[in-house]
Amino acid sequence: MKANSCKGGSTLAKHKQFLYDDIGNEYQRKNLYLLELALLENKIEGADNANKDKLKAELAELTKSKATHPYNQKLREYETKERDFLKALKEKKRAYIKDLKKETDMAYRMKNLKVQLLDAQEKNSFYGKYIELCYDAELSFDESKLKLKHIPEIIATLEQNQRDLAEAIKESSNIDQQKEVKANSEIRKYKEDQKVLLQENKKRLKQKKKQGTISQKAMKNGFSELKTKFKKALAIKKFESPKRANKELIANKKYEIRNGTKRMLNVLYADIADVRRKTPMETKKQSPIFAYLTFLIPGLGQLLNKQYVKAAMFFVASIFIYFAAVPYALGYGNYQGEGIAGLISLAEGGARIHKSLIFMIEGIIALFLSIIAIGLIVVSFNDVLKVEKQKILGIRPKNWFETRSGITQEGFPYLVSFPALFVTVFIVMVPVLTTVLLSFTNMGPQTQSKFTWVGVENYKRIFLGQGLAGSTFWLILFWTVIWTLAATTLAILIGFLLAIIANNERIIGKKFFRTIYLLPWAVPAFITIMFFSIMFSPRGALTQIIENITGISVVVKYSPTLTRLTLIALQGWLGSAYVFLLTTGVLQAIPGDLYEAADMDGASSWQKLRRITIPIVLFQIAPLLVTQYTFNFNNFSIIYLFNGGGPFNPVKYGNLAGSSDLLISYVYKLTIENQYQAIGAAITIFISLGLMTFAFIGFKNSKAFKEERL
Repeated sequence: MKANSCKGGSTLAKHKQFLYDDIGNEYQRKNLYLLELALLENKIEGADNANKDKLKAELAELTKSKATHPYNQKLREYETKERDFLKALKEKKRAYIKDLKKETDMAYRMKNLKVQLLDAQEKNSFYGKYIELCYDAELSFDESKLKLKHIPEIIATLEQNQRDLAEAIKESSNIDQQKEVKANSEIRKYKEDQKVLLQENKKRLKQKKKQGTISQKAMKNGFSELKTKFKKALAIKKFESPKRANKELIANKKYEIRNGTKRMLNVLYADIADVRRKTPMETKKQSPIFAYLTFLIPGLGQLLNKQYVKAAMFFVASIFIYFAAVPYALGYGNYQGEGIAGLISLAEGGARIHKSLIFMIEGIIALFLSIIAIGLIVVSFNDVLKVEKQKILGIRPKNWFETRSGITQEGFPYLVSFPALFVTVFIVMVPVLTTVLLSFTNMGPQTQSKFTWVGVENYKRIFLGQGLAGSTFWLILFWTVIWTLAATTLAILIGFLLAIIANNERIIGKKFFRTIYLLPWAVPAFITIMFFSIMFSPRGALTQIIENITGISVVVKYSPTLTRLTLIALQGWLGSAYVFLLTTGVLQAIPGDLYEAADMDGASSWQKLRRITIPIVLFQIAPLLVTQYTFNFNNFSIIYLFNGGGPFNPVKYGNLAGSSDLLISYVYKLTIENQYQAIGAAITIFISLGLMTFAFIGFKNSKAFKEERL
């Protein structure tokens, strides 16, 4: 009995009058005992107090008579017969397999299909008598019907392909060599004739191009089409060779045997999956107890639900959890640390050779492994819980074919993303979290081996201008912001103006100028920076030229102001090539109709630039320009290579920083050169948060992110 509704009825704690399949259809129970229980429970729920006690007594009596209930007696009789039948069928299949093994020329796939056919014939005969008794018998009967429908056809097709393959292989040794030689001769002659025809057709196209009847592009397209036709005709002609035709036939039959059979079996499995989805199941269980009893052992719940392949996959997860993640989290297998506990202790009270940093890193790894383990347990628990709840409703667990199809269609993105996630955790997240945690310690030159947690002390000193960083941090931060804004904006302006000039129709030799403008980007920045560093040294060429012209000895590297201005100008030139390239690409894509329409409206060059060019260019490249600002904020190489962050002023900047140092180069000097890792980590976190905030605001407010199109 089917209906279109899919009402859940009462809670899972009660028996239900109706069952549901995977697509929401409603079915009457075939288990008459459970049906009576459900009907009585429904009556009790809606009865008044006067009748409720009487109905409860009936329910108790029905529960007591479970063993003697007529339906349960029939069901037990059926189950006994089914066990005997399956045992006998197993022996029959075993004997049949022995007989098939005697046929040595029969392929394994053919033997397997014949065994499946025997299995389907026997089950069809047995389960057909019990389809009204229970849905499991009905499903087994329907599955056997489908197999009886498809497998004979699959066997016949496979046998035919095997015969054709055998004949083709036999024919390959009996090919008439005279026919083969004659065919090859005809093919060669045909090829030469086609080449001549191809050249004639090409000449005609060239003639049309000279006459101006077709364009250069049309001629090239014509050449391509002629070449394709030539290759296709030649490929068809080659099949007139008996040897080649036979070779292709053998390859085709092998493909059909290998893939055609698989394709037909997939059709059968898909039909069986469809029948399974439309056939409910009945269970006496009314609560998902397996999920709660087995949640600590992924795979066990799937095994109890008879999802064997899925169980094997989750058992692998269990091995990872209990033989890798948990032991490592407890300290077993650590190089020095104590797992997660070591993350807290940081080797305090440990041996002399123990290092706090190793304890921290191994603790972080243990933490991530634990998170992955917990995630696997949760996924397994949710899977078992979902399956059990569906079984209570009447929905059958998916077999492997259905599960595999679901993974292929819906789970594929997760499967391909998991390795990347795993790598990201251990290559990106572990170093990031290590940096974050180091900022809450007192790791420094005197505490390289053993350091302790100090909370937010480092951040407090930075913001209050105290301790090692002192006011130096804020001075360097101010210069870093000025540098970022000035150098990046200058690069954008230079690149944009050069692109406008190079794309002007009146400019001659555009390719040459574009190549020249790209040189700052093409030449490694390291070379350019070192070149100007040498040129501006006290005895450098540019220093000497300035002195000869002005008569004043001006050493750029000795002056904080001149050093900063030079760095801004140098980065403006180096960064302009990238902006030039971006802008050029956008300018060439702007439709000329826009400018023609503007000319008709009497717009000036400035108005076209302001109203058309700049908005379109910014719309396209604004997000990339934001990344230029974030890049220059952390542009370590130009600062370090040009003057090492100098000139130095210990009175103003202390002994660890110079007048042109950015925050990133200051962090380098703190951590790498002077081993103040804790304060350096705190500054790094400050930089990261600031850049992420700036990038988020910049991207969010750019028109390219606000609008889908211009």
